Amino acid sequence: MHQTLYPVILSGGSGTRLWPLSRAALPKQLLPLLSEQTLFQETVKRIADLPNTAAPLIVCNQEHRFMIAEQLRSINITPNAILLEPVGRNTAPAIAIAALTIQRQDPNGLMLVLPADHLIRDEPAFHIAVAHAAQIAAQGYLATFGIVASSPETGFGYIRQGAAIAGHPHTFQVREFVEKPDLATAEQYVASGEYYWNSGMFLFQAQDLIDELRRLRPDILSACEAALDQAKNDLDFVRLDPTAFAACPSESIDYAVMEHTQKSAVVPADINWSDIGAWNSIWEVSTKDAHHNVTRGDVMIEDASHNLIRAESRLVVALGVENLMIIETADAILVAPKDRAQDVKLIVDKLKAQSRSEHLYHDRVYRPWGWYEGIDSGDRFQVKRIMVNPGAKLSLQMHHHRAEHWVVVSGTAMVVRGEEEIMLCENQSTYIPLGSKHRLENPGKVPLHLIEVQSGTYLGEDDIVRYEDIYRRNA
Repeated sequence: MHQTLYPVILSGGSGTRLWPLSRAALPKQLLPLLSEQTLFQETVKRIADLPNTAAPLIVCNQEHRFMIAEQLRSINITPNAILLEPVGRNTAPAIAIAALTIQRQDPNGLMLVLPADHLIRDEPAFHIAVAHAAQIAAQGYLATFGIVASSPETGFGYIRQGAAIAGHPHTFQVREFVEKPDLATAEQYVASGEYYWNSGMFLFQAQDLIDELRRLRPDILSACEAALDQAKNDLDFVRLDPTAFAACPSESIDYAVMEHTQKSAVVPADINWSDIGAWNSIWEVSTKDAHHNVTRGDVMIEDASHNLIRAESRLVVALGVENLMIIETADAILVAPKDRAQDVKLIVDKLKAQSRSEHLYHDRVYRPWGWYEGIDSGDRFQVKRIMVNPGAKLSLQMHHHRAEHWVVVSGTAMVVRGEEEIMLCENQSTYIPLGSKHRLENPGKVPLHLIEVQSGTYLGEDDIVRYEDIYRRNA
């Protein structure tokens, strides 16, 4: 029997160690960190050529839904479903929701679980490992992929192989899962040849996982069943019931199932893998110049070596420095030794504690219709640059405290202002009085770019009354 493989992409992480580029509203998996495509897009494309494979099923934060949908559309992928988590509950509930969805579509379905933010350079070897895992999953094993360790890493958990699985070369029962070790222990693990890095990738039959959850963690399974039974379709998304899902315990799939089941198996995978967990990971996997520097953007270096330097919005110059990571964005710059990469999370925690916004948003804020970014602001005024995608339109809305002036830079704008409809082209403008119902639409085939000047007593984003919104946003 040929079983269909259902890829499940988990896209719930926030990537705090990759601040200031990764933010809560635009996390690392949705960023083009290593190529022109994002890590999420590369993950989806990596499984597109696997045989007998269904469209991917995405589990993501509801706040990222429109970016996920747009990134899929831009690579011509139509998903099986996009399941929206109202709150984060770690990997066990996310995978349980996916398993229940797949089982209801196909009782014999296999599921390949992949985090959205991993780098895999050897795709042919990855496809071979998937084929091996599918074979043992068809026999009832819950397979995980163990990365062949190239160095004694202390930042990963490890998997110790047990007995070989009869009839399936290159696959083993799991003897034990072990926590992140100290350096001496990690060196022993690598030298033994029995231990692999725990990749967080899995392959099993959806029904087998459900059965093990029912046996080991019925509390997680029942909460997920309720969240899915009471889910609502919203445009192209499936919204899990927020009350039922919030009641689900937060637990990883390792702790909930893999460390306790008798069915766990490991498939060794020598696939040139990285979890891109911090900026030093970016440096390690990137092409370097003659002095071991990795640069991206408008960067100038002199007498500098072993640095990672990324410029997003302006010229960055590095003179006479070494072993630094210098990450520049429009509103924040990080400068730190590369060996402190794991500590970037401490800065994000400090930003949260001080109620600052730099851990949440970039200057450029993405919306389902496009994006806007701040250019200037002061007492009673604010200037923004706005881009509206072809065919997209903002909500019909009104502001209590501000008026707006719009100047079209390029493209065509259809403006609703009160009872009027106005068509604007390049270099034309209009004025939206305070309290006037209005809407902006791009009826053209190319992006619409305009400058918005706001003036008034209060210019916060929450001064919006929406009367109609094709994206069904609540606020």
